[in-house]
Amino acid sequence: MRLYGGIDLHSNNSVTALVDGEGCEAYCERLPNDLGVIVRELGRFREAVVGIVVESTFNWYWLVDGLMEAGYRMHLANTTAIQQYSGLKHGDDQSDALWLAEMLRLGVLREGYIYPKAERGLRDLLRQRGRLVQQRTGQILSIQNQVHRSTGKRLSGNAIKALEQEQVGGLVSDPNLVLSIVANLGVLGCLSEHIRSLERAVLKQAKPRPEFRWLQTVPGIGEVLGLVVLLETGEVRRFAAAGNFSSYCRCVASQRLSNGKRKGKGNVKNGNRYLAWAFVEAAHFAIRYYPVIQRFYQRKEARTNAVVALKTVAHKLARASYYVLRDQVPFEMTKSFG
Repeated sequence: MRLYGGIDLHSNNSVTALVDGEGCEAYCERLPNDLGVIVRELGRFREAVVGIVVESTFNWYWLVDGLMEAGYRMHLANTTAIQQYSGLKHGDDQSDALWLAEMLRLGVLREGYIYPKAERGLRDLLRQRGRLVQQRTGQILSIQNQVHRSTGKRLSGNAIKALEQEQVGGLVSDPNLVLSIVANLGVLGCLSEHIRSLERAVLKQAKPRPEFRWLQTVPGIGEVLGLVVLLETGEVRRFAAAGNFSSYCRCVASQRLSNGKRKGKGNVKNGNRYLAWAFVEAAHFAIRYYPVIQRFYQRKEARTNAVVALKTVAHKLARASYYVLRDQVPFEMTKSFG
């Protein structure tokens, strides 16, 4: 007998279900989020289990990794692509787990990518650096706002980064405001130190990779953006074509058409938001420093608008990066921008 598994994963428990080759329920229980308990329960059916599906929730790492190490074939469900029929009158955790198993049995499961465990820590370390950069930007904006509304003067981001705590008294006179800005500078300095530390650690591990060097030949992509593209892409050959990769980077328009008329948008957030950010940033730099790309952008902007023109450049850079990563070759300007 062949069994197909589905696990509806929550923060503190998991509903585990198995169906047989006819789609009939063979097992369904709510278990605590304890890997030992789950492995022991599934062990009763070990020889018959063909595969197990887990929802792609925020906490899937431990469960998928643990069951893979236990010898099970694991599948990560793409939650945005496997929604049940909305007309169902009743649905609960048990029906969700059985639905996951049933899709695996029928061979219609839309799967997410299980990023390799050995590489996942490095990717998540780079994401942590990005979060710290966002927090540092918040501190800079806070100082800019306080100084501007109190004195009418505007300070650039670079001026604030170079500002010493002893100099704050010369900018504003209110002692309470001085104390507030000094606190911002203290947090800013701490964040900058940790950002540099994380960046050095990621670069040390990524620099030896040849694909990282090839990526930096793409206009607008330097070390940081190259790291983001490299680590967020993972195995590039999992994408069948450049169009699939650019869609994953959110560089492809999302719309619904009926009888030739636009009826709204699809899932505009489908894809990787880190790659979407990276290629838009690369497009900004490419437009600024590469005359050929700048002229292409200006022609596109004249026919459409600035946002569409920018996304078009980002789309071209994403497609080029796909071939650079897949074939391990340098970027060629004429193939992308004529």
